[in-house]
Formats: sequence, C-alpha cells, structure tokens
Amino acid sequence: MSSDFEGYEQDFAVLTAEITSKIARVPRLPPDEKKQMVANVEKQLEEARELLEQMDLEVREIPPQSRGMYSNRMRSYKQEMGKLETDFKRSRIAYSDEVRNELLGDAGNSSENQRAHLLENTERLERSSRRLEAGYQIAVETEQIGQEMLENLSHDREKIQRARERLRETDANLGKSSRILTGMLRR
Repeated sequence: MSSDFEGYEQDFAVLTAEITSKIARVPRLPPDEKKQMVANVEKQLEEARELLEQMDLEVREIPPQSRGMYSNRMRSYKQEMGKLETDFKRSRIAYSDEVRNELLGDAGNSSENQRAHLLENTERLERSSRRLEAGYQIAVETEQIGQEMLENLSHDREKIQRARERLRETDANLGKSSRILTGMLRR
C-alpha cells in the first residue's frame, strides 16, 4: 500500500516541478504561446488534484498506527497544491494585464518589469518556504520514528527483564530439585 503512495508521491513531485517551471515562464512568452501554456498548466493542475485524491485514498487504507506520518505528508502536499494554484492565478493576472495593455496600446514596460521582478522574488520565497516545510516535515517524521524505536526498545527491555527473571526462577528451581535428588540418592 505504501509503495503505491510513494509512487504517487514521485509522480506528484515531478508534476509540481513541471507546473512550477511553466508558471514561471508564462509572463515571458509571446501571446500565442501563453494561451497554450495556460491551457497546459490548467490540465496539469487537474492531474495534480487527481493525484492528491488518489494519495488521500491510499492514506485512508493505511493502518491507523502508520497513518500519522502519511497524513502529515498529505497536509504538506495540499499546501503545496494551494501555493501552485495561487502562483498560477498570479501568473494569469499578469498575463491578463499584458493582454489588456496590448489591446489598449499601453506600453508600461517598467511596471511589467517590476511585476516580473516581484513575481520572481515571490516564487523564490515560496520555493524556500516549501523547502523549509519539507525539512520540518522530515524532522517531524524522524522524531516520530525515533519515538517508535524508543517504545520498541522499552518493550524489548521489559521482555528481556522478564526472561531473566524467569531464568533466575528456573535456576533456583533447578537448584532445589538438585538438592532434593541428592538427598533422595543418599537415602
């Protein structure tokens, strides 16, 4: 089950990387190519939503003890999807502003350059935020795994201590049995 989830994760990562690169290119493309790119990104966003749904279904089928780690990942992926959709909307707004300027004959290159610069900076910030969130998720998962390992070790320690106690009891019983047999042999 988790192998299906991991396959979906890889597909989602590849798809989101493609979407991010295409969104960044939209403002710089000629008008005809922009229309095609916007349509292409919309299709890929729909594919990403479907992948998230599939991943969500897989998480629901995972046993409750393992589900927490996967649920955290899903929250992270949903946040990433929301950011991609927001970036795409911003890109489309910039695209629609450019179309409006072309139709009205407004040059406005300096404001477009500023807008493009701001979009690039926003994209960098969001990429950094995603990296930080991914690092945080890994830290949380590592902590959960560490806690599980400590609990397992604690249980193992208790088992070993009970086994030692049984061994001591058995040793004591063997000692008593040996003394009784020795006494019986002497009689």
